[in-house]
Amino acid sequence: MGQAFPSSVLFCCDHNATRSPMAEGLMKKFYGHRAYVQSAGVKHELEIDGFAVAVCEELGVELARHRVRSFDEMQEWGDDLSGFDLVVALSPASQRMALEFTRHYHLDVEYWPILDPTGLGETREAKLAAYRQARDQIIDRMQDRFGPPLEPADGTAGEVG
Repeated sequence: MGQAFPSSVLFCCDHNATRSPMAEGLMKKFYGHRAYVQSAGVKHELEIDGFAVAVCEELGVELARHRVRSFDEMQEWGDDLSGFDLVVALSPASQRMALEFTRHYHLDVEYWPILDPTGLGETREAKLAAYRQARDQIIDRMQDRFGPPLEPADGTAGEVG
């Protein structure tokens, strides 16, 4: 830890369907409105992953309404990437994309190598176990970086939109 708490964080992964929405929802749940939090993917041809929804729901984090978005869409919608204090890349492809943006903007980029649970496990329980492992890796990294969770005051934290 020891680093200043950022006022805005962008989590990114390959498709914004599994790891980055989990990180966005967990950050909102644990730290409330202490930081503006969004997530994006390098591509966005997938919908939110049902297993990601299920394992986050176990912790009271609602992902079902998450709208998948790419870096390009964020810019088209007016989200200024240069406005984020910190970009956390959860996959090698998203790290490359985030570092590409540092050529144009001053962005602090961190790489958290988080397991990609998609395609792992033969049974439903084995798949859920892989997704829980990815979720728990995110939680561990998040708490190492940002400190212990805060109690959200308004009860709305944890929803991803």
